Amino acid sequence: MGKDIKKTLVKAWNYKWIYLMLLPVVVYFLVFRYAPMYGITIAFKDYNIFKGIFDSPWIGFKVFEKVFANKNFWLAIKNTFVLNLTSLAVSFPLTIIVSLMLNELGSAKFKKVTQSILCLPHFVSWVVVAGIATNMFALQNGTINMLLQRLGFDAIPFLSEKGWWIFTYIVCHVWKEIGWGTIIYLAALTGVDESLYEAAYLDGASRFQRLIYITLPSIKSVIVTMLILSLSKMMSIGLDAPLLLGNNKVMGVSEVISTYTYRIGIEKALYSESTAIGLFQSVVNIIILLGADRFAKLIGEEGII
Repeated sequence: MGKDIKKTLVKAWNYKWIYLMLLPVVVYFLVFRYAPMYGITIAFKDYNIFKGIFDSPWIGFKVFEKVFANKNFWLAIKNTFVLNLTSLAVSFPLTIIVSLMLNELGSAKFKKVTQSILCLPHFVSWVVVAGIATNMFALQNGTINMLLQRLGFDAIPFLSEKGWWIFTYIVCHVWKEIGWGTIIYLAALTGVDESLYEAAYLDGASRFQRLIYITLPSIKSVIVTMLILSLSKMMSIGLDAPLLLGNNKVMGVSEVISTYTYRIGIEKALYSESTAIGLFQSVVNIIILLGADRFAKLIGEEGII
């Protein structure tokens, strides 16, 4: 046992500079990720901002009972799942298709320029995107509706009718994130063995057949991994887009878990309830992640855990 410890210490000393470079990352996670986790206890306390976390009395699961009894909470849960599942159903296959199309471009320079243009919206703030969307999709004086009216069609309430609002949200989300999502797939495509394409070409396979029988199977593990990671975020949704694009007319579909938490936590100062909702989100996301990983392994894939 003593020899094993000594061997481990010697090995650690040999790689001391690597561990030293790792130290800031470890400190960051300890200070900003693990230490604040004690704040989760607020969900089980009658939290008073003046008493602090330590002196606030424990009340068990009463906060969760109060949260679960609120119908607006379940509406936010439903809207979160609807928007996330719809976004996933549209953006996930579309990202793969765009990646395959970029990979098929012959000119490397044109490919890089196209990818850069597609990735650019990812770095644009949702505040700017919401402003662009408002100018484009507004019922009156919106660019698209003005064009439709000139063509003889009726104006479409993109931002004030629930069904059209979901459509607008998905369009904005896909436009903003599709280019960023292609990065991992393009990286995976660079690892496909070129000899497989050459052999298929000599056997008379068309470009589409090579795409179906060589390219897609070669990146299948990456696709499964990305799908599992996407499913693990079903209970999480950004605050910016629903808050900035939403309004009172579409509150029935735009009120998601993040905006609901914002309203009760920031506007109403109900810290225990907002913490309980955050904890509930994390637990559900973990359950979905484990379930998706288990299902992937059942169908013969490696999974991520």
